[in-house]
Amino acid sequence: MGGLFGIVSKENCSRSLFYGTDYHSHLGTENGGLAVFGENGFFNSIHSISQAQFKSRFVDDYKKMVGHMGLGAIDDDSPQPLIIRSKFGAFAIAATGLITNKEKLTNILLANGDSFNEMEAGGINQAELAGKLICHGYDIVDGITKMQDVIEGSLCVLIMTERGIYAARDRLGRFPLTLGEKIGGEEDKSFAVATEASTFNNLGYQTVKYLGPGEVVLITPDKCETVKPAGDEKKVCSFLWIYTGYPSSSYEGIGVEGARERCGRLLARNDDVQADLVAGVPDSGVGHAIGYAIESGLPYRRPLVKYTPGYGRSYTPPSQEIRDLVATMKLSAVREIIEGRRMVVCEDSIVRGTQLKNFTINKLWSGGAREIHVRAACPPLIFPCIYATSTRSASELAARRAIAELEGGQPDDLRAYLDNQSEKYRQMVDVVRKDINVTSLKYLNIEDMIKAIGLPENDLCLYCWQGR
Repeated sequence: MGGLFGIVSKENCSRSLFYGTDYHSHLGTENGGLAVFGENGFFNSIHSISQAQFKSRFVDDYKKMVGHMGLGAIDDDSPQPLIIRSKFGAFAIAATGLITNKEKLTNILLANGDSFNEMEAGGINQAELAGKLICHGYDIVDGITKMQDVIEGSLCVLIMTERGIYAARDRLGRFPLTLGEKIGGEEDKSFAVATEASTFNNLGYQTVKYLGPGEVVLITPDKCETVKPAGDEKKVCSFLWIYTGYPSSSYEGIGVEGARERCGRLLARNDDVQADLVAGVPDSGVGHAIGYAIESGLPYRRPLVKYTPGYGRSYTPPSQEIRDLVATMKLSAVREIIEGRRMVVCEDSIVRGTQLKNFTINKLWSGGAREIHVRAACPPLIFPCIYATSTRSASELAARRAIAELEGGQPDDLRAYLDNQSEKYRQMVDVVRKDINVTSLKYLNIEDMIKAIGLPENDLCLYCWQGR
């Protein structure tokens, strides 16, 4: 998914920019970047963070940066922020999300005489493409509107000009942008915008606004104003609360940790398994497990602990090889908690299933577990995401592999597998259960997941589970 952070201040902002961007490190593992604007104009720095943490890559860079405005980005697709010279003057741009018709739009621009400078693995840099599209408007706001209208997929954008920072949430609000204001007097007045609202807490900011779908705001050192109002239709990614978001963050005013605890409570409410303890797969499964423990009365224990300093999330890296390595190394089993016990293991989701089977469940069996009952906090993922880079093909999804095994291939009609009361659904779940090698497996149904999140169904993107 990636993360964005922007800041406008009356003083040098580089320290807050550095830490604010770093607080988005859980959203990507490939590229990081910072850009500032000050008396000496624009300056940017971009590094790969695939083999090192963001802080270690940028700790020296940010100390050399001086400016009262800045952008930061964590992204797995394109190195950024970029600095572009245009008819509007120079600007820095950072963009996260996914443009699924990137090649088509690139060819249209090339045919019209545009050229591209930033190449990534033989492809076009997504942030540069967004910038080129925006430059075809009669001003920046019109350009953002035109860009939002022509792209397929979902893209949030920050644009830093000499005037201020334009922040634009994607057209249907699938991914978040939140505005924060510095707590204090007029002398140190400052605004920030972030993908993760939890970024503000330790930097002395308070949340003042969740941008609406397609909304564009202009942030200057003195004020923040809406320059393009939000649209009426909203489709927020449900996975933000289930997995992607940081526990202390919130979206649309709904906290992540609270939503996860509600998922766990609802899992327990519809369960009658006999067990000795409840555990969560660190880190994102922990909130779900706490909710399950509260509702069921079973003790919450930690048979698996994460070595946090050295390893990030095993879901976000783009290659399976790296995902497997992270999954292998980051979790350590606690045998004295595991041995001889029946355990409920809460997981945020089962996407590919390979890490859960090979690097989590195997450690529990090897530690002497008596029974392992996995409870997933969302329904089986049936469709790969078309709005972010998290899953790219149906064949990589555990549920779709189970369906192919049952059907001898992929059927055209998947409706029976979406109905958690159908026999085909039961068979699919059992194939996944056998594949990951656990005593029992249950998923939270989609109605309870929506209830746990707390937004109306029509305001949520449920594509991964419904295919629409």
